[in-house]
Amino acid sequence: MNVVRSETPQSAVRRLRLPGNGFTYFTLNAGDRVSLIDPEGLQPVDLFILGDGAVLDPPDPAAGRSLTDVLTSCEQGAALLEQIQAAGLSTRQWQSFHFSGAQKTGTVVSVTTHRPVACLAHAPAGTVAEEWLPATALSIEIHSGTDTPVDDLPLPLAPEIASMRIPAATARSYFVKAGDYIQIIDVSGKQCSDFLAFDANALKQGVERGLDMTATRTLMGLSSSTPGLHSKYFDETMQPLVEVVQDTVGRHDTFLQACTAKYYDDAGYFGHANCTDNFNTALEPHGVAPRYGWPAVNLFFNTSVMPDGAITVDEPWSRPGDYVLFRALTDLICASSSCADDIDEANGWQPTDIHIRIYDRSCNFPKGIAHRMTPDAAPILTRQTGFHDRTAALTRNFVEYRGFWLPNCFSNEGAIAEYWACRERAAIMDLSALRKFEVIGPDAEELMQMAVTRDVRKLSVGQVVYTAMCYEHGGMIDDGTIFRLGERNFRWVCGDDYCGVWLRELATRHGLKVWVKSSTDALHNIAVQGPKSRDILRKVIFTPEHNTSLDELKWFHFTTGRIGDARGVPVTVSRTGYTGELGYEVWCHPAQATDVWDAIWGAGEAHGMRPLGLEALDLLRVEAGLVFAGYDFCDQTDPFEAGIGFTTPARKTDDYIGREALANRRAHPLRRLVGLDIEGHEAVHHGDGVYIGRAQVGVVTSSVRSPLLGRTIALARLDVTQAEIGTAVQIGKLDGQQKRINATVVRFPHFDPDKTRVRA
Repeated sequence: MNVVRSETPQSAVRRLRLPGNGFTYFTLNAGDRVSLIDPEGLQPVDLFILGDGAVLDPPDPAAGRSLTDVLTSCEQGAALLEQIQAAGLSTRQWQSFHFSGAQKTGTVVSVTTHRPVACLAHAPAGTVAEEWLPATALSIEIHSGTDTPVDDLPLPLAPEIASMRIPAATARSYFVKAGDYIQIIDVSGKQCSDFLAFDANALKQGVERGLDMTATRTLMGLSSSTPGLHSKYFDETMQPLVEVVQDTVGRHDTFLQACTAKYYDDAGYFGHANCTDNFNTALEPHGVAPRYGWPAVNLFFNTSVMPDGAITVDEPWSRPGDYVLFRALTDLICASSSCADDIDEANGWQPTDIHIRIYDRSCNFPKGIAHRMTPDAAPILTRQTGFHDRTAALTRNFVEYRGFWLPNCFSNEGAIAEYWACRERAAIMDLSALRKFEVIGPDAEELMQMAVTRDVRKLSVGQVVYTAMCYEHGGMIDDGTIFRLGERNFRWVCGDDYCGVWLRELATRHGLKVWVKSSTDALHNIAVQGPKSRDILRKVIFTPEHNTSLDELKWFHFTTGRIGDARGVPVTVSRTGYTGELGYEVWCHPAQATDVWDAIWGAGEAHGMRPLGLEALDLLRVEAGLVFAGYDFCDQTDPFEAGIGFTTPARKTDDYIGREALANRRAHPLRRLVGLDIEGHEAVHHGDGVYIGRAQVGVVTSSVRSPLLGRTIALARLDVTQAEIGTAVQIGKLDGQQKRINATVVRFPHFDPDKTRVRA
């Protein structure tokens, strides 16, 4: 379990996240008031309080199970128990309370305390009217009784070897053994911490081998290293010294030096404390020579490089309790600062403390990058899908994708081989990172009819429809598919977590009786795609007689069944995909995902089925003209400009969000998504300009080297006056003018434009 902290927009307010089926620990000082808020509705809460003086509202909650009972019955209980014990807390003497799920979204319980207390909240799974509902996250808001900066460290990730505070505007050095972990925590938020590390064994020989930012950027290919494949920081001999294991911020600096005396002198602040001098003092006992300026990993320092090459500085993204977790790859002498800069926004104008924790090498911390659904939301670290054990046995090449670790390509295969397996035989792919939302209640149909461009009232139980979801101005929030599971039950499958927030806001605004429950972590899925996909699944999918069989299943329909026989793992099978091939998606609970994978993988081996990664998927989807958020559309792009105007029928009579704007855009189009054939073999990329003469008339949105067509192809959004098939254009490279690549507008999509294969 990872206890996470969110930002404090003002010093008097803290925001935390209580994950569904998970726990969150927090402390309250005298005068603090905390509210546990259920944004989705129907989510019960167990609350445990250690200490006296807490007043609850509602005042008479039901007694809950003991903390020990809850910890022993939950999957994450053992990890939490270790964290509680590491913090020196007992599991006894906690008051226990249970609150049923709220029928409406909003506050579940408020607590005000007159004395300091420790609290632990748990969001268990539950049922409503005998209907299964996934456990969903709650928000926690803590309003402080004072205006003092927040100093509320999260629980240790494990028992600590050492713990130290670095007061504002100071630095400390410390020794870390090879394999041990270093957690650098921003205590109050918006505080930079410069980090240095030296090979301790080399220092004993009088040789300084410290972190080298130029070597690191060159080897990792990133501006700063990040958890996953590109996680290491190197010295000047190109030997790795540390690797990043977890990062809840994701924005750091490796270009600029730690602040120096010269910086403040030049600004007129003579004698100002600075990180370089602080480092020189802290490292002197270790025989490290002083410098005028220290290159460092400037954690939480928010810099960016502008198109003109200027490096800008802004307030850090870090919130109270945010951290970076390193693992030492050799014995190290480290130094960390709490940056002294109070003359600009680098530390939010107010330097505060940094806290360091050291953990033993025996710990096994999962790798993760933090994602926030909204700017004020708590971070969620990258997680593994239910199929991870099976895909991890086939590759180590994983990339972080929308909060999950997904395979990029597979060992001994590679993107081209995986691509051809899908086009000629069959491929299996983990797509569990798709976001899923259960939309249930009497007004579920009305909400979905209002929220999307397709006519949901025409959707029968068992059907799926692909549609766009737009803002009032016609720009797209996302695209996705709607499954109609019942008269008042829908499932929205999309790419963006914000869709759930948007749907709940619409429901509240219009007074609808409907719940939008996140089910992403309770429903994982694999895609089985390719000409042989039906033959493979026919062997393993059992459907009851009253349900549509696999052979009967039509395009954009789904059925429910089981793996093997009537007692097998329950699954939903939809005839959907993202490859342009005949294909299906199989949906199951993550706890049973390996059984589903094993059955399908076993049946597919005889047909030459191969695993498919994200790299090969991009080849397939661009050929098939399937659009991708952030590339082919965004909130400034309407469905017509995204090439999916068919999702916005003019004949839909009911009002929906964006209808008026989209009617105007339909009548007066400005841009159109087209296909391009590229002359020659040079690479073309997302964002490259498309030109006729000196004038830019569009932009490349996606491009690949097509294995099937044997040429480079692209999707591009062009001015409608220049978008006719056969129009000659040029792709602008460098500054757009110095180098041009010839291209021609062609029929879109490039592969199977009549959709004969997916309809087979």
